[in-house]
Amino acid sequence: MSTWDARRQGEAGQQTRPPDMAAKFRNLCRSSPWKWQSLRFEYVDRPVPDTSNPGTADPGAENPDPDNTVRAWLRRPGALRLESSSGVVLHSTTGINDSKDGFYVSSTRKSWLLPPQLVTPVYDDGGLVRRRPEAAYGEPCFGNGRFAAALDPVELAGNAPVPIEFPNTNAVELGPITEVDHQGRPALEAVVTPNAAYRPSDPLAPLCGPGRNLIRIDVGTGVCVLSRSLENESAGLGHWLRILGVDEYMLDDLFLAESMNLTDVRRHISWDISRGV
Repeated sequence: MSTWDARRQGEAGQQTRPPDMAAKFRNLCRSSPWKWQSLRFEYVDRPVPDTSNPGTADPGAENPDPDNTVRAWLRRPGALRLESSSGVVLHSTTGINDSKDGFYVSSTRKSWLLPPQLVTPVYDDGGLVRRRPEAAYGEPCFGNGRFAAALDPVELAGNAPVPIEFPNTNAVELGPITEVDHQGRPALEAVVTPNAAYRPSDPLAPLCGPGRNLIRIDVGTGVCVLSRSLENESAGLGHWLRILGVDEYMLDDLFLAESMNLTDVRRHISWDISRGV
């Protein structure tokens, strides 16, 4: 075999080589800020495990707690509307278009950071984010920090690249990674265990608790749609999320406590007509 043929055979082998699933999982956890701008979803915090059917193969197949489900509309960078399962408005951002005064802009260096969508990360060959740049990260919170962490689960990935001599500096250790279906959408699932380097955005409500945890990441958005502790001491710790719409157009009025711009066409509008004498 000639040198040229050997080189071509080696390149063909590299092209057919299966992707590194661990790297793909971690890079997907870093990619959320660049994968979507608006999201409509249902969310349940601390879902109750299904004790009626302990042998179920898919723990995320159904909503574990419909009565405590929160319906959410989120538009980055900071617009959020939340409703209960019965349609009662629980939270709605106001002043989303307020400008920042001179004191705020000049107060700290962080005030000058751009939103993630306006800066370019380092991508891998699959179009996922391998290294995130410095930017004004942060998602709206509700209840606890797990809500925001699920929308951008970078805490499960940590920094990259990890030095070869310090392999445990990965945020979590990953078990076998499988491709699954979550509420009709493709997702990556793995059993993960936190390392000493794991730094949750909210220590009181981490995505990954002590010991083994089942984690599921939506492939299309990079959102963590399921987290569940597999340890008896923390049974029930986690969340469940179902994505209903991605990058839908959302008006400002949706995020105001009371609409001030649109006319309610259900109400009768009276017209005062002056009569000439």
